[in-house]
Amino acid sequence: MSKFNINLHEAIYTLSDALDLVGVTHIHHGKRVAYMAAECGKYLGWPHRQMDDLFQAAILHDSGVSKTAVHKRLAQFEWENENDHCLLGSALLKTCPLMSSLAPIVCYHHTHWSALKDMDLPPEVKLNANCIYMVDRVDVLSLAFLVDQSNLLLGREEIRNKILDKRGDWFCPELVDAFLDLSRSETFWLSLEKEHVNGYVSVWLSETKAREMDFQELRSIVSIFSYIVDAKSSFTKSHSDGVARLARLIGTLFKLSEKSCEMLELAGLLHDIGKLRQPDELLDKPGKLTTEEYAHIQKHSFDTYSILKGIHGLEKITEWAAQHHERVDGSGYPNHLSGRRISLEARIVAVADVFQALAQTRPYRDSMSRDEIMEILNEMADEGKLDREVVMCVDNHIEDCCTAAIA
Repeated sequence: MSKFNINLHEAIYTLSDALDLVGVTHIHHGKRVAYMAAECGKYLGWPHRQMDDLFQAAILHDSGVSKTAVHKRLAQFEWENENDHCLLGSALLKTCPLMSSLAPIVCYHHTHWSALKDMDLPPEVKLNANCIYMVDRVDVLSLAFLVDQSNLLLGREEIRNKILDKRGDWFCPELVDAFLDLSRSETFWLSLEKEHVNGYVSVWLSETKAREMDFQELRSIVSIFSYIVDAKSSFTKSHSDGVARLARLIGTLFKLSEKSCEMLELAGLLHDIGKLRQPDELLDKPGKLTTEEYAHIQKHSFDTYSILKGIHGLEKITEWAAQHHERVDGSGYPNHLSGRRISLEARIVAVADVFQALAQTRPYRDSMSRDEIMEILNEMADEGKLDREVVMCVDNHIEDCCTAAIA
């Protein structure tokens, strides 16, 4: 099994960037929550390990949110079924051994202190979860003022009073008192600006170095990304998994090295992460896209690159994932690469993506049979869009390819 040198904090930070895209306009929420939570934890003198779990869980607390429709509800102070995304996020983090310790914190980050304090949980989990809940609500209340920082300073007393009003009920008294003391200063509020929050997170990133991970460890992290993007639409459920399996299979048929095949699988899982920026209604549209809508969709492969480029050690995987809409004749996007400027691996991911998409039901058509799929793939190869050798390989192993794509 191959080894990869990855900084876990970089991966978590990148996942936060991906989650930011779901909000479309409500961005940097996770980083602001992490900043405020960390300030409260430092004020209270919490130990380093608890602080690290707090910061990571704060950045990822909304990992159970994929749909823009759900994300809009996060801007409400309270709403029905608000705990659903906590349960989803917790379940997702449990699948990753390196992040499973964060699952209970995320699970209870919308639980009122009046209920949470008596639960059979470690004290640090209860405090971390409730701290995130409190500052999460602070950030939501701040949204009305964040357009203009001077307005935020004018609105801080209103925010402080709303948090104080929930002391002992929603929020732990000790946490509320810490927040009220910290938030007396202008610095606390002005530090919520993007550049200050990013600087704060950069310091956290610098405190952890890359570590060696095996393929399964890295795949468990990457799978969180793919699950979140595939969950945006019922029509794309398991799409990334199918592309990943098929890309890896094709790599083995081309007799690529084991590590290259593993990297192909990871690229397949990550290729559509940029779609988190796309509105739900666009991905679920039953009819043909307008010119304007198609131009919007074209952003997603560049957004995939923009998100993933921050993880050192995944450079090649990022390149293959981001180039899945490049075409051999140069007609693809976002860079209009052509011929051998597109690596074999990127051409494999491109074919796997088209194959799997055709095998799935989409809002504008039913799933296609293997004969229909191969007819389209061969047409695209004839037109110089898809790599002829890769398409021929798929055609020669159609049974195995169908199994991989739709298992």
